[in-house]
Amino acid sequence: MREGLTVAGHRLTGRTRPSEVGTWADAVSPDGRPSGVLRFDPAAVATAAARERLVAAVGADVRLQEGGPIGLLPVIDLVAARDEVWLITARATPAVADLMATGRLDPGGAATVLLETAQALLAVHAAGPAHGALHAGTVVIGENGSVLLAERGLLRALRGETASAEQDMAAWAALAGALATHCGQGHAAAALRRASAAAAHGLAAARDTLLAERDAFPGMGRERLAHSAYGFAAPASPELPAGPAAGSSGGEAVTLLDLPNLDRPNAGDGPGDVMMRFGPGVPTETTAAQIWRAGQTHDAVTATHTGGPAPRRRRRRTTAWAGTLLLAILIAAAILWLRQAPGAPLAVSDVDVKAPKKTVHCDGRADFVGVVTTNGEAGTLRYLWIRSDNREPLEQEQQVSSGDTSVNLPLHWKVTGSGSFKGTATLRVLSPTTTGKPIQDKASFTYKC
Repeated sequence: MREGLTVAGHRLTGRTRPSEVGTWADAVSPDGRPSGVLRFDPAAVATAAARERLVAAVGADVRLQEGGPIGLLPVIDLVAARDEVWLITARATPAVADLMATGRLDPGGAATVLLETAQALLAVHAAGPAHGALHAGTVVIGENGSVLLAERGLLRALRGETASAEQDMAAWAALAGALATHCGQGHAAAALRRASAAAAHGLAAARDTLLAERDAFPGMGRERLAHSAYGFAAPASPELPAGPAAGSSGGEAVTLLDLPNLDRPNAGDGPGDVMMRFGPGVPTETTAAQIWRAGQTHDAVTATHTGGPAPRRRRRRTTAWAGTLLLAILIAAAILWLRQAPGAPLAVSDVDVKAPKKTVHCDGRADFVGVVTTNGEAGTLRYLWIRSDNREPLEQEQQVSSGDTSVNLPLHWKVTGSGSFKGTATLRVLSPTTTGKPIQDKASFTYKC
C-alpha cells in the first residue's frame, strides 16, 4: 500500500511484511507514536462466522491487557471498511524473524527472546487462552527491548480451530531449536538446545533451564535486544494488495470492538461477551445534541419531552429559589475553605515487603504484601512491583486517605510447571517520599513442584 494512506487515522509509512493471516504495515498514530496495522486477507474474513471468531479473539486480548502488561502486543482497535478488516496495534516491527534474517540477533538476544516468550505464554495460559501460531514471525521486539507476542489466536480463529497450550509448548521448542541453529555450534547454541528439550516438561522447566545457564549468554537482557532492534530497516517489501485504506478514501472505518462488560463483569452471558458492529450506527441524541442540530431553545426541547410548556410564573419562582440556594452554598464553601489551613503533602518514610514463609508448591501462588509507612496525609502513591522473572513492571497508583499512616500494597505471583524456582519481588515507591528519591524493599519465596 502506498505511503501516506491512513487506516482509522493511522498513517501508513510504506514498510510492510507478510503474515499468515494478511499483511502488516508500519504506521504512525494520530498522536505521532509508531503503530502497526494488519490488513487481513479478504478471503479469510469473507464470512460472518470468521469475523465473529476474529472479534472474539481480539476482544479476549483486550481483556487480558486490562490487568496490565502480559507480554502481548497491545491492541488499539479492530476496524472494518466495506469488505476489509484491519487490526491496529502498537508498533509491530521488527519481528524476531527480521532480526535473524539481517544478522542482528546475537545469542544473548536469542536467550532473552526465549525467556520472555516462555514467561508471556505461561501468563496467557494461566488466564485461559493460548497463542496457536507461535514462531519467529509472530514474536516482535518493543522499543525498550521487551519481547511481545503478536497475532495471538488470530490464525486459529479464522480457521475455526482451537489453540492449545500443548501446541504452544511444541512451537516454543521449535523456536528454541531454530534460534540454536542460528547461533551456530558454541556453548550458547548447546544451552538453547537443552532448553528446547526441557520444553517437553513444560515451559516453566524450559525457562528455568535458560536461567540456570545465564553464563552462556553474555549480554542477555532487554538493553542489548533494544539496541539490536533500534533503527531496524526492513528489506524492500511488496505493497499491500490493492484496495482502499479504511478511513481514507475507502469509506468510514467502523470499530468491530464493543466491550460493554469490561466494567460490568456480571453483565451479559459471560466474561467472553463481545458485541460486533459492522456499520457506523446512530447514537441516541442528547438534549444538547438536539439543540445544536435543530437550533431549538431549551424550553422547546423540554416541551417535547414533557408534553407541554411549563408555566412561566412557576419556572421564574423556581429559578429564583434555586439561585438563592446556590449562592448560599457557594458562600459556605468559601468560608470553610478560607478557615482550613493547607495540610502537609503526603510523604512515604518506609517500605517493608513481606513474602510467604512456606514453600509454594505446584501451580501455587505467592502472596506478597508491601507495607508502606506515610505521614498520614492524603495524596497519591506512585509505585512499581518488580519481579525477578523479568516480567515488565507496570507503574501503578494508590489513593491514600488522610489519617492513614500505613498502606498495604499486595502482589499475587502465580507460578506453574515443574521444577524449583526462587522468586524475588521488589516494591519500589517512586513518589512522594521524604527524601525525594524512590524507596524500596524486597522479599523472596521458594517454589517447588
